Amino acid sequence: MKLINIGFGSMVSAQRVIAIVSPDSAPIKRLGQEARERGMLIDASFGRKTRSVLVMDSDHVIWSSLSVQQMTARFGNGAEQEQEIEEDEL
Repeated sequence: MKLINIGFGSMVSAQRVIAIVSPDSAPIKRLGQEARERGMLIDASFGRKTRSVLVMDSDHVIWSSLSVQQMTARFGNGAEQEQEIEEDEL
């Protein structure tokens, strides 16, 4: 199981992440509010500005203070390998 640091020592399982999105749009803000109401929100931003939102396969929503770009860089190696495979198939 590959764990990814999402800031302030918090870790998530890389295999369980469905999406990493920016928190700026109204639908994503609504997703976070609904997750809070259901008890499925994890605030890993530790009081700082939320700069990315992770949607997990367990229906949890995680707020992080790292940007989407920083987060994707931390997931980096697997994504780059998948992209290379897809390019080779074309």
